[in-house]
Amino acid sequence: MRSRKWVCLTGIVLMIMTAGCTEKAEVNTPAAIGSITAQENTPAASDTVTPEETKEEAGWKHISQDEAKRIMAEEAGFIILDVRSRQEYDEGHIPGAVCIPNETIGEKEIPELPDKDQTILVYCRSGRRSKAASEKLAALGYTGVLEFGGILDWTGEIVTEEGSSNGVLQLTLSGREIPVVWEENASVEALKALAYENGLSVSLSPYGGFEQVGPLGKEIVREDTEITSSPGDIMLYAGDQIVLFYGSNTWAYTKLGHIDLAEDELEKLLGGEHVDLTLTTVKESE
Repeated sequence: MRSRKWVCLTGIVLMIMTAGCTEKAEVNTPAAIGSITAQENTPAASDTVTPEETKEEAGWKHISQDEAKRIMAEEAGFIILDVRSRQEYDEGHIPGAVCIPNETIGEKEIPELPDKDQTILVYCRSGRRSKAASEKLAALGYTGVLEFGGILDWTGEIVTEEGSSNGVLQLTLSGREIPVVWEENASVEALKALAYENGLSVSLSPYGGFEQVGPLGKEIVREDTEITSSPGDIMLYAGDQIVLFYGSNTWAYTKLGHIDLAEDELEKLLGGEHVDLTLTTVKESE
């Protein structure tokens, strides 16, 4: 009898152990593991990608006008891009802005915007064309495009044609007004805007025995080409430096103008250690 009871008891224990092993096997089945992994990898609601992030990944982002003002006030190396028509631009634009109408932006490279990693602040009239232009710029490979809406909502300064487009740049070197024939290009327009309010003062230093060069303090639009300069040429170098030549050099520049003086006068004027340059924008009638 005892042996029969012992056999029965042993059988019951084996059944319990087998059931326990089966439950553990079910927990560790591939299906169960896949289910757990899927739950761990399922993004929470806060991880959902927003349209704003999608735009940023595509190379452009919408920012508030307050953020645009902060960038303009605190940062350097950016370009303000007005994508309205030239007529709209002339009627009033943000100081320092460059006009490249939205309809002119296509699949070709844009000479005025050579640096595709530069911060580009884009605006239009109401915000529609600026968004379209930002998408096209991103498609061209620009990675720092920040769109901030329309000038209709802009509460900052606006430069009218009276102050910028129809103004004349006046160059002064060490207190002497200098006659200059200025180029008609976007870089000169940007320079006018920089000089419009309070003038622009630059301390020039000699370099290479043929030029005086100094920082503008801000990068402006450029259309660099390889140029052999002549005495009297005024060039924009690297988008943020102004160069006055009393000799000659070959490099990539954007030409801004030409000083209308004889070479011996240029040598006396620019051949010293340092020269103080001042630019002001005045009305043509003045």
